[in-house]
Amino acid sequence: MNNQLTEQKITDLNICVLIPTYNNKLTLKRVIDGVMQFTQHIIIVNDGSTDTTSQILEAYSHLEQIHLEKNKGKGNALRTGFKHAETLGYHYAITIDSDGQHFPEDIPVFVNELEKSEDKNIILIGARNMGQDTVPKKSSFGNKFSNFWFWVETGLKLQDTQSGFRLYPLKSLKKLKFYTTKFEFEIEVIVKSAWSGTNVKNIPIKVLYDQTERVSHFRPFKDFTRISILNTWFVIVTFLFIKPRNFFRRYKKKGFKRFFKEDLLGTYSPSKKALSIALGIFIGISPFWGFHTVLVIFLALLFKLNKTIAFVFSNISIPPFIPFIIYASSKMGQYLLGIKLEYSMEEMTKNFEVLKHLKTYIIGSFSLAIIAAVGFGLVSYFLFLIFDKKVALKNG
Repeated sequence: MNNQLTEQKITDLNICVLIPTYNNKLTLKRVIDGVMQFTQHIIIVNDGSTDTTSQILEAYSHLEQIHLEKNKGKGNALRTGFKHAETLGYHYAITIDSDGQHFPEDIPVFVNELEKSEDKNIILIGARNMGQDTVPKKSSFGNKFSNFWFWVETGLKLQDTQSGFRLYPLKSLKKLKFYTTKFEFEIEVIVKSAWSGTNVKNIPIKVLYDQTERVSHFRPFKDFTRISILNTWFVIVTFLFIKPRNFFRRYKKKGFKRFFKEDLLGTYSPSKKALSIALGIFIGISPFWGFHTVLVIFLALLFKLNKTIAFVFSNISIPPFIPFIIYASSKMGQYLLGIKLEYSMEEMTKNFEVLKHLKTYIIGSFSLAIIAAVGFGLVSYFLFLIFDKKVALKNG
């Protein structure tokens, strides 16, 4: 009865189940049979298998099948399946691996979560229990590694970002452009979806790692290298484009007054807000030219400070102020080192005389950054304390 209810929901919500497979002859039949307990809306993508996969699939000729001549990777198989599902009129696709690690009886978990979700533009990722004894250590480490970088790139914390048991909104995916074709696609798709406003969420599922049956095609060196390169690129894009873009979008949407109250003041304590200002000032004056935005947002995330405040105050180094900062840093360095260099501010900015004395500039720059950060931090801390007390008295 429950299976029939799930089957009806799958039909009503226009969901298909997508099964990419490559040389999983030992587990493929069991996975397909398990999925068929809940739906006939199934698309199987045979990614150039060289074992008996084609013969096994002959028994399922009533199901949608795509046979690729050559193995091009899981990402390519998924992308091919998504396009085909979209042409058939499906709105969502549940993907399940054919290596037997996933339990088809968890399909209702995805369907029920989608049904009750107010936001239908959602990706659901099955969260596996990676702490159980049967899970390989390399899989557990790889998942933690992926979770961390997904958080850095999107600000979202997930328990499992590598599970292949997922539900995707096909219309949202159609709007995005993808480049990867291997295992790293499953990272690319959730990061870009999160950037575009799609909700990405974990739901609990069961997992089975049977080493006698399971065949993994993950190549530790090659695939981990690809994933690392992708994450490196995503981190660069995050700090140079996504974070600033989101900042200005919030400002434009809310207007100055609401933006000031919610994003600059927010719910952070006076000490956290003051530390955020201090961090922004320190990074803005420091000699890390070209990396200020990356550093300030990364450190704000790392120390759980207010990213918006830190970013705003790091912009003390905007172009009109740069000559003054460099000049003041050089003078500070000369004072600390007990030397005197004879050049005017005009000579410094036009002929870059300060570059001939980098040691002096760098020492002065860091010293000035520390002094300014401490000064602004302390003053802002007491101002925030006074402001919070006034607000409390007003509301009380």
